Amino acid sequence: MSWITEVLRSNPSIAIFLTIGVGFWIGRLKFKGFSLGIVTSVLLVGVLVGQLNIPIPGPIKQVFFLLFLFAIGYSVGPQFFRSLRGSGLKEVIFAVVICFLCLIVTYVCAKLMGYNPGEAIGLFSGAQTISAVIGVGTDTMSTLGLSKDHVKEWTAMIPVCYAVTYVFGTIGSAYILGNIGPWMLGGIKKVRAQTAELERQMNQSSITNDPAYIMANRPISFRAYKAESDFFATPRTVSEIEEHVASLGRRLFVERVRIDGNVMAPTPDMKISKNDEVVLSGRREYIIEDESWIGPEVNDMQLLDFPAEVLPVMISKKLPKGTTVDSLRAQKYMYGVSIKSITRSDVPIPVLAKTELYSGDMITLVGIDREVNAAAKQIGYADRPVNSSDMVFVGIGIVLGCLLGVLAIHVGGVPITLSTSGGTLIAGLTLGWLRSKHPTFGRIPQPAVWVFNNVGLNMFIAVIGITSGPSFISGLEQVGFALFGIGVVCTTVPLLLGIIIGQKIFKFHPAINLGCCAGGRTTTASLGAVQEQLQSTLPAMGYTITYAVGNTLLILCGVAMVIMVV
Repeated sequence: MSWITEVLRSNPSIAIFLTIGVGFWIGRLKFKGFSLGIVTSVLLVGVLVGQLNIPIPGPIKQVFFLLFLFAIGYSVGPQFFRSLRGSGLKEVIFAVVICFLCLIVTYVCAKLMGYNPGEAIGLFSGAQTISAVIGVGTDTMSTLGLSKDHVKEWTAMIPVCYAVTYVFGTIGSAYILGNIGPWMLGGIKKVRAQTAELERQMNQSSITNDPAYIMANRPISFRAYKAESDFFATPRTVSEIEEHVASLGRRLFVERVRIDGNVMAPTPDMKISKNDEVVLSGRREYIIEDESWIGPEVNDMQLLDFPAEVLPVMISKKLPKGTTVDSLRAQKYMYGVSIKSITRSDVPIPVLAKTELYSGDMITLVGIDREVNAAAKQIGYADRPVNSSDMVFVGIGIVLGCLLGVLAIHVGGVPITLSTSGGTLIAGLTLGWLRSKHPTFGRIPQPAVWVFNNVGLNMFIAVIGITSGPSFISGLEQVGFALFGIGVVCTTVPLLLGIIIGQKIFKFHPAINLGCCAGGRTTTASLGAVQEQLQSTLPAMGYTITYAVGNTLLILCGVAMVIMVV
C-alpha cells in the first residue's frame, strides 16, 4: 500500500486517470433507474483517492476547465445569438427569469444560513446542477483581493457542498418536471392528450397533400421498372414522367435509366422510350401502388447498384423567415431528398411539417449523392465527417477569451472581472456563432467536442476531488446534513415557480412549458423524464433556446453569487 501511495504522489497523472476511469464506470451504473451521474461519481472517487494526500500542480485543472467552457460556448453559440431576436425572444426572457429565480432563491437561503462564499457556490452549483460554477466561483474569489487563507478555506468547501446537493439537484429536478409538473398543468393524461394534439397540428402540411412532405424522415425506396405501357408509345422526357406521376397524386423521381443497354444518370430533357428501364424513388407505398402506368418491375442489380448518401448539413444560408420542414421540402432542389433528422445545440428536434428551421441547425439529408449534394449547396454547408479539429481556432479563441476575462472594472476599490473562465465562455459563444455563419473555418468534429466537454470538465472535477480529499470529511461535518435540505429548497422552488410562470404569464403549451423549464435549468435528465412521461419528443422544442441561454447565464451567475455573498 505504501508503494502505491508513493507512486501516486510522485506521478499525480496516474491518480487523475484512475479517478476518471473509475468515476466514469460508477457513473454509468444504475439501480432501479437511479444513477449518481458521471460528474458526481468522478468527484467522489477523487475525494477517496485524495485521502492519500496527493499534490497536483495548479495549472492542469485550469487548462481542462477552459477547454470545457470553450466547447460549451461553441456548441450553444449559434442558438444563443439567434434566440436574442425574432420569435425566440419570449423563451429567452423565460430562461432569464428561471436563472434569476435560481440565483435569488439560493442567495436568500445562503444568507439565512450564514454560508460563506465557498458554501454558497457549492450549494448553487449542486442544487442547480451547473458543475461549471465550481470553477467560475473559484476563479472569481481569487480575483477579488481577498485573504488567501480565506480563499483557500472557502475553495475547499465548494466540492463538499456540491456533492451533498447535486444528487437531489439531478434526480429531484427530473421527478419535479416529469411528474409534479404535468400534475400542476392539469394531470398527466390531459397533458399527454394536449401534446399529441399539438404534434398532430404541427404535422399537418399547408403546402401539399403528399405525406412525403410531412413525415420527411421516412426512408425512401428505390425500384427499377421496364417502360412497356402505352404511355411510352411516344418517347417521354424525364420531366414529363415526373409531371405525369404528380398528376396521379403521387411524387416519384427518376433516379437512373438504362437506354440501349447503357446505364446513366437522367437529365430533365432525357427521353425514355419503350423497353428502356428506369429507377424510381419515393415513398414505398407509392412506388408499389400501381405499375400499370409504366410497366413491370425488374430485378436489374446493375441499374440499382448506386450509392444513397446520408449527409449532415449545417444551415448557414439565409433561409426565408419562418422556413419549416414543410416549406423546405417544397423547394425544387429538395426533390428526391428526405430529411432524416434535425439537431439544434446537439439536441434532437422532432421532424414535423411545421418544425421551423434556423441558421446553425444541423439537418441530415438522405438521397442519391448528386441530389443530396445539390440540396446541400442551397441550404448551407455539407458537414462531412473529418478527423481533425481546427486547433488554431480553439487555441486563439481561448487566448482571446482569457484576455477579455482578466480585464477588470473597479467598483468601490474592488476589481470586478469575468475571470478567465467567463471570458472563455463568451469567446466560445461568439466563435461558435461565427462558425455557423461562415462554416468553412473553425471545424471541431462532434467526437472532439464531446472530449472537450466531458473529459475537460471531469478532468477538472477529478483534480478538485483529489486536492480537496484530505479536508472533505471535516468540511462535511462543518456544513452538516442540513445542507441537503437547503439544497432541496433551492432545487424545488425555482422549478415550481417556473412551471406556474410559464403557464400563467408566458402562456406556453404544457409540453413546451416543461421543456423550457428543463432548458432554463440546463438539466438534460429532466428533459428525458418529461419526454418519457408525455410519450413525445415535442418538449425538446422548448428546450433548445432556454438551454443555450440558461447554460450561459447560470455559469455567469456563479460570478454574481460570489460578489453578492462576499
